Amino acid sequence: QVQLVESGGDLVQAGGSLRLSCAASGSIVTIDTMGWYRQAPGEQRELVATVTKGGSTDYAAVVKGRFTISRDNAKNTVYLQMNSLNPGDTAVYFCNADITFQRTGPTWYTRVFWGQGTQVTVSS
Repeated sequence: QVQLVESGGDLVQAGGSLRLSCAASGSIVTIDTMGWYRQAPGEQRELVATVTKGGSTDYAAVVKGRFTISRDNAKNTVYLQMNSLNPGDTAVYFCNADITFQRTGPTWYTRVFWGQGTQVTVSS
């Protein structure tokens, strides 16, 4: 089965930096768009950034200029470099990927997968 595993969440002081990673594994044929979302307590999950297989990126206005999304297609991994963090960035960060995969037969399937989340806490 396909799974996404995030890492890199931590407690950091305001102004600091963190780098999140998310690795996809399993019977993967190809991965299209990969992205990061976040959810703060009592809030809805929101988009942070996305990157296509070709490397085109998109960012939420609130993180533009501070966060950088990138991916390594050979490793099926997406990264989120977060700089100039502030307490408003505190949330559980989830990665997501549009993955084409195989099960036991030759048929390919495509669906969106989510990671389990990693906690980022920024203290003031």
